[in-house]
Amino acid sequence: MEECVTAFQEHLSLTEGTTSVGALEPNSIKDGLYSNCHGLSSLEPARGPCPPIDYVVYSSELNMPDIIRLIQRDLSEPYSIYTYRYFIHNWPHLCYMARVGSEWVGAIVCKLDYHKKVVKRGYIAMLAVDSNFRKRRIGSTLVTKAIQAMKELEADEIVLETEITNKPALRLYENLGFVRDKRLFRYYLNGVDALRLKLWLK
Repeated sequence: MEECVTAFQEHLSLTEGTTSVGALEPNSIKDGLYSNCHGLSSLEPARGPCPPIDYVVYSSELNMPDIIRLIQRDLSEPYSIYTYRYFIHNWPHLCYMARVGSEWVGAIVCKLDYHKKVVKRGYIAMLAVDSNFRKRRIGSTLVTKAIQAMKELEADEIVLETEITNKPALRLYENLGFVRDKRLFRYYLNGVDALRLKLWLK
């Protein structure tokens, strides 16, 4: 499985820089880390020949509607435009998009800052691939590009959270070197537990 939508609610726990589920505090967005993977369990194989796929860094506010469209399509816990803007406006260089012809088919949104003032931590906040273009390694390519960008910025580690039942997302990230770091009980609004995954770079 190549794709996952990394989402979060509007309540962030500031302990250990991760999100918890519950009532969201709007002013906590800029300090929290959160993510959530949905819509990955029933993937259809790609049909026909694979057209060329271009990968580009986010460059304009004009890309914002396409990112939102991709992510909200599979998102079970939608969030506001301000959440997207928090990530994308602060870390546009860590947002990559995949395009086939004139159609945007995938996106990854990340952040990079200091955790507990010591560790330079990358965070994968959102990852989505259009269902019509799955099974073409678009998701893993987007993640790989984000990892490389954070390495170049001297990140110490990269983290994310995904549903414990989301085996395709777990497989994608574990194939890229992430390990299971912590279980977060009843993390999502639907009551499902999350697994925090971590990739150590140093």
